[in-house]
Amino acid sequence: MAITDIPILSMLRMRLDWSQARQKVLAENVANSDTPHYRARDLVPLKFETPGEGNVTPTAVATVALSRTEEGHMNGLGGQGSAFRSQAKGDYETRPTGNSVTLEDEMMKVAANNMDYQAATAVYTRSLKLIKTALGKA
Repeated sequence: MAITDIPILSMLRMRLDWSQARQKVLAENVANSDTPHYRARDLVPLKFETPGEGNVTPTAVATVALSRTEEGHMNGLGGQGSAFRSQAKGDYETRPTGNSVTLEDEMMKVAANNMDYQAATAVYTRSLKLIKTALGKA
């Protein structure tokens, strides 16, 4: 049995990937905090289903490709989009310029995401140490 076949490790790895993708989305929100008509986005929370009900896989979600509509626009990253779905929430305060990013809310989300990432990393590391101990390698 390969280590990648252990369900807890694959779920932790998926959680780490989700946290990394969420960090990118939150950073984009902060970077566009002064952009007119920009709407704050966030990722749909990651849910793990029971094995019989279908597994959540990042490849099951289609990525969005960027396109240039004007000469002055920069090229997109070309297929390096996130494998996780994002959602735009309408419950944010909107400024007169149409921007809905609240820096305080974004910083709270960044801090919570950082704590979740550290917790998942700690559990992943301890799980690997437990496997090494069981194999007599530690």
